Amino acid sequence: MALPAASFDDRDRCFLGVEKSATGRAWRDRLDDRGLARATTITQRLGTPELLARVLAGRNVEVDEVEAYLDPTVKNLMPDPSVLTAMDAAAARLADAVQRGEKVAIFGDYDVDGATSSALLARYLRQCGLDPIVHIPDRIFEGYGPNADAIRSFAERGATLLVTVDCGTTSHVVLTEAAALGLQSIVLDHHLADEVLPPAVAVVNANRADDISGLGYLAACGIVFMTLVALTRELRRRGYFDARKAPDLLSMLDLVALGTVADVVPLKGLNRAFVAKGLIAMRRREQVGLTALMDAARLNGPPEAFHLGFLLGPRINAGGRIGRADLGVRLMLEDDATEAARIAVELDRLNHERRTIEVAAVEQAEAEALAALGLEEKGAVVVTAQAGWHPGVVGLVAARLKERFGRPAFAISLEPGGTGTGSGRSIAGVDLGRAVREAVHQGLLVKGGGHAMAAGITVRKDGLGPFRAFMEETLSAAVEAARRETALFVDGAVSAGGVNPDLCAMLATAGPYGAGNPEPVLALPSHTLAYVDKVGENHIRARFKSGDGQFVNAICFRCVGTPLGNALLDNRGRAMHVAGYLSVDRWQGVERVQMRIVDVALA
Repeated sequence: MALPAASFDDRDRCFLGVEKSATGRAWRDRLDDRGLARATTITQRLGTPELLARVLAGRNVEVDEVEAYLDPTVKNLMPDPSVLTAMDAAAARLADAVQRGEKVAIFGDYDVDGATSSALLARYLRQCGLDPIVHIPDRIFEGYGPNADAIRSFAERGATLLVTVDCGTTSHVVLTEAAALGLQSIVLDHHLADEVLPPAVAVVNANRADDISGLGYLAACGIVFMTLVALTRELRRRGYFDARKAPDLLSMLDLVALGTVADVVPLKGLNRAFVAKGLIAMRRREQVGLTALMDAARLNGPPEAFHLGFLLGPRINAGGRIGRADLGVRLMLEDDATEAARIAVELDRLNHERRTIEVAAVEQAEAEALAALGLEEKGAVVVTAQAGWHPGVVGLVAARLKERFGRPAFAISLEPGGTGTGSGRSIAGVDLGRAVREAVHQGLLVKGGGHAMAAGITVRKDGLGPFRAFMEETLSAAVEAARRETALFVDGAVSAGGVNPDLCAMLATAGPYGAGNPEPVLALPSHTLAYVDKVGENHIRARFKSGDGQFVNAICFRCVGTPLGNALLDNRGRAMHVAGYLSVDRWQGVERVQMRIVDVALA
């Protein structure tokens, strides 16, 4: 049963009295006094269950917004695409290409956002009768963004229009060369832009300085989708669809949902609608490639946003990290079920291989970080670098370091030539992309770019020290402020007896959850740790018992050897407060609810 928050919390105290948990955090009620009043109003006026009302209020949903929030639609949340600067020019040039039957070259990034963006645009153009070239660069040999060799290849194959997706905003030299070769360019991107833009017919990027659309939170696939809406409108205006059926854009929202979740952009506004409706499209299993990938990933039950980020996304990424960079796009463009299954199995195999490589690199990186930070773990930023790390996993290593040390982290693969390529991951409230771009301007990096939460860099080996010092000085104040706010915010308390599929279904109505729309954190107050053991590579499985004899199963991922993992393994039989997320585990047709543990404290 759900338990009233007032039984355990007073705003002047910690939630359940937890001042310092196993992870070193205080637990706080997500709702302040205003939020509590908002939750009460939602319950009283709309009859919303108290726990769901608390979740909505904790995400700043006002009572008159509840109905729309619980049913986010693309129709209601998407503005006129023309609000994006240069959109009309992009749509007009693409419409010209469609009507003339031009050879269009699509150049995408090698991550999930780039792959889904490329597949989305290519699928649309194919349905209009074109046969576009789709190129995803090799992460190691070509690097990020359009390159001269690829552009020359496009020109040789007769391309007259180049469209870069999830890249291109800072590609001044390459797009200048494209123009010299007779290729006009369109950039569809979301990365931070310089004041001076590259030569192109249109640079559609909500994060360019002169764009006032307010859509800077969209991933590139969201920008591409809006471009296709504008293109459809322009082609209708020209009468192109008078004699032929327009592509069904809503059926392509599964690609937008996958790219949006995998790129960890905020699930707010239009992004929530993209993911909510994209999941519905994905559950129909009409897209051959994504269906094959779900099967290869052994996904039981309907896909949720969590699965996009932790099951499907990593497998698409595995191709770009340690295999063939174009495997993901090929899968999403494949219409033959047998070939799609073959590609999906290969991506699954590469993902297993990627995990093995990643684990070894993470162990080395953590050891280096601990040596640099010292026993007291002082410092604002973690910067690690090693020869021999696979360049395709450094972003994952940086993410693990960020999780382990609670601060921005970089992992850099050093190459024989004296330079290193790496990735950085940030914590909420610390704009890493801006700091990296400033480091480029000051000559501390060969190149670099990104957005608030992630960045990519190329650095000379002898420049590691100055770069580390610059990041410490630049980000120390922001990191200190962010780390002061490391409390775990809890949405409510439940007992084991109330944890069931109906509760999960109710909470899911306020989803999809992810970055910017945090999944509800629920607490089990004073439950006995009845069973605990290691499972898999470094996970822990547990079972908790409430005072009335009810049980709830739990899992704690990647926690063996951490303070959280030790707190679980060392306290079998003791009463604990447990915080985590609820999810439905489906196995052989049976639904079981389990808690994904994020923190514990002795009761």
